[in-house]
Amino acid sequence: MKLRFAPSPTGLLHVGNARVALANWLHARRHGGAFILRLDDTDLERSKPEFAAAIEEDLRWLGLDWDERVAQSDRLDRYAAAAETLKAAGRLYPCFETEEELAYKRERRRREGKPPLYDREALRMTPDQIERAIANGKQPYWRFKLAPRTVAWHDLVLGERSVKLSAISDPVLVRADGSPLYTFTSVVDDLDMAITHVIRGEDHVTNTGIQLDLFAALGGNVMHLNFAHLPLLTDQDGGALSKRLGSISLRHLRKDGIEPAALAGYLAALGTSADPVPGMPTALAQHWDITRVSHATARFDTRQMLALNRRVLHDAPFDAMRDRLPEGADEAWWLAIRGNLDLLREARPWFDIVRGTIVPPVQEGEGDFLAAALAALPPEPWDGTTWGAWTGALKASTGRKGKALFLPLRLALTGEEHGPDLATLLPLIGRDRAALRLRLSSGA
Repeated sequence: MKLRFAPSPTGLLHVGNARVALANWLHARRHGGAFILRLDDTDLERSKPEFAAAIEEDLRWLGLDWDERVAQSDRLDRYAAAAETLKAAGRLYPCFETEEELAYKRERRRREGKPPLYDREALRMTPDQIERAIANGKQPYWRFKLAPRTVAWHDLVLGERSVKLSAISDPVLVRADGSPLYTFTSVVDDLDMAITHVIRGEDHVTNTGIQLDLFAALGGNVMHLNFAHLPLLTDQDGGALSKRLGSISLRHLRKDGIEPAALAGYLAALGTSADPVPGMPTALAQHWDITRVSHATARFDTRQMLALNRRVLHDAPFDAMRDRLPEGADEAWWLAIRGNLDLLREARPWFDIVRGTIVPPVQEGEGDFLAAALAALPPEPWDGTTWGAWTGALKASTGRKGKALFLPLRLALTGEEHGPDLATLLPLIGRDRAALRLRLSSGA
C-alpha cells in the first residue's frame, strides 16, 4: 500500500489540507503502507521554497512524517515524455483558441440550450492548418481526448460512483508555455510511484473520472487504484468553511496555542460517529478506519476543538511542556494553573501573577475589608491549608461569606475574577506579594 499527500507550495497549509494529509497518513500507517510527500510545484511563478519549508514544518508539528519526499519540478522531463506518448496515441491534441474565443463558444452553446462543453473544433484542424497557426506565432495548448465512456469505481467513503466522460470538456493537460497541469502530473506520478490509494476531497470526484481515463491511456491498470473522497467541511453553522475557517492555516492555529494532539484528534474523528479524543497520529492510527467516515458534510466546530485542547493542557505533565513555558516556571506552578487554560498562551499571565509583578485594581468600598485581610495574613511558611485558615478567620471576624468574602481577595491577589484554586495558588504567590497587593487594592 502506498499513499501520497500532494500540496502546492503556493501558501500555508490550512485545516482542510491538514485533514487530507492526516487521513492519508493514518491509512498508510494503519495498514503498514508507505506515505509520500509530493510537492505540486510545477507552477514555478507561484511556488515558493519558503512555503515548501513551512508545509514540511507544519506537517511535522502535527506529528506526520513521510517515507519519501518528491518535488514535481524535478520531474518535468518525465511529464514531457508522457505527453509525447499521448500525442503518439492521438489522445493529446493541440488547440489554439484564446480565452475570449472559448468564452464566446461557451455562451453560444448556452444560448442554444447545450451544455457549455468544448466542441473539439481543434481536432478538425489539418496538419497544414496547425503548421500555419504555429508559423503565425500561435503556441498551442494541449487537451486530452476523453474516451466516450462512463468511468465507475467503488469509493471507500462515498460508495459506488461514476462519471460520464461525454458530459465533460476535454481537459487541458499542458499550457501553451509547455508547463503541465495538476490533472496530468498527478496521474503520471501516481503511475510511476505505484500509488495504491488516493484520499482527497469530494470536490475531486469528477476529476477522478478524468484521471482514471488518463491513467488507462498511459498504460496503467486502474484496478490497482483505490479512491476515497472525503465530504467537504462546513463551519459550525453549516456555512462554507473555505470562506471562513477553511483558510485558517496551521501556522495560525499554532500561534493561537492549539496543541497538535487536539487538532489531530479532532480531525481524525471529524465526519465519523466516534467521539473525538486528543492524540498524536501515531496513537490514532491503530483505530483509523476510512469506511467510518460519513457521506454527509462534516462541521468543523471550533468549540469542540477547544474542548479537546483543554483536555490536552489539563493532563499535560510539566516535563512535556517545560520548553514552552516562561523561563523560571516550575512544576508546582504548572500543576496549579494548567487546569485553568484553554490555550497555552494563557499561561504567561498566570506566571506574572505568581512569580512577577501585577497591579491589582483598586476596589472602591472594600478598603476596610482588605485592610482586615492584610492584618490577618498569617506568617510563612505557607502550604495548602493556609488559604482555608486565613479565609476562615476573616469569615469569623467580618461576618462575610461566599462571593462577598472570596471575590475581593481574588481580585486583590490575582487581578482576575476567576482562575485557579487559591488554596494552591496562594503559597506560590507568597506573603510579600500578597501583602503588597492587598494594600494596593485597598487604595491605601
